Amino acid sequence: METQSRILRIVHYPAPVLRKKAAPIDRVTPEIARFMDEMVETMYADNGVGLAAPQVGISLRIIVVDVGDGPLHLVNPVIIAREGSQTGVEGCLSLPNLHGDVVRAMKVTVRALNIHGKKVTLSGEGLWARAMQHEIDHLDGILFTDHVDPATLHWVTTEEGHDGDYIERPTTLEDALHLFEREASLMKSS
Repeated sequence: METQSRILRIVHYPAPVLRKKAAPIDRVTPEIARFMDEMVETMYADNGVGLAAPQVGISLRIIVVDVGDGPLHLVNPVIIAREGSQTGVEGCLSLPNLHGDVVRAMKVTVRALNIHGKKVTLSGEGLWARAMQHEIDHLDGILFTDHVDPATLHWVTTEEGHDGDYIERPTTLEDALHLFEREASLMKSS
């Protein structure tokens, strides 16, 4: 009998777990594999292309990524090679609706364990490489806002009366982070 995956709660900045260096995993157990499947379901539920365990409050070196080719489940991922450069817009499920331009390597090679505990080495470029770099950063307590070009930061929202179109509102890094901190404080006090 197969158990239903559950959707996990995504933690938002300034949750301390987002700034911690995540712990490595000795081996992929059935519990870890099930947790990774739950991460994938959570990522899909929030329309993400990647998710790291710290983003669901678990400080372990686990990421999942799907840029359209099916989900990758990676344990203890390490970037072992980088090539080229690309600039593109990034957002983060732990910093909802905030976006900005980040420079990343165009191509990366990653070494990790897969969901079956087997060593794998994977290479990719473009969005795949960007997602890998973004998620692996999470494992070291690094957020996209640490790399963002501050002049490009903006909120992306939909507003009533605009036919569901997305609206971009410029912001500063200081104002954006302050807003997340204020929301966290209000959640704590309620």
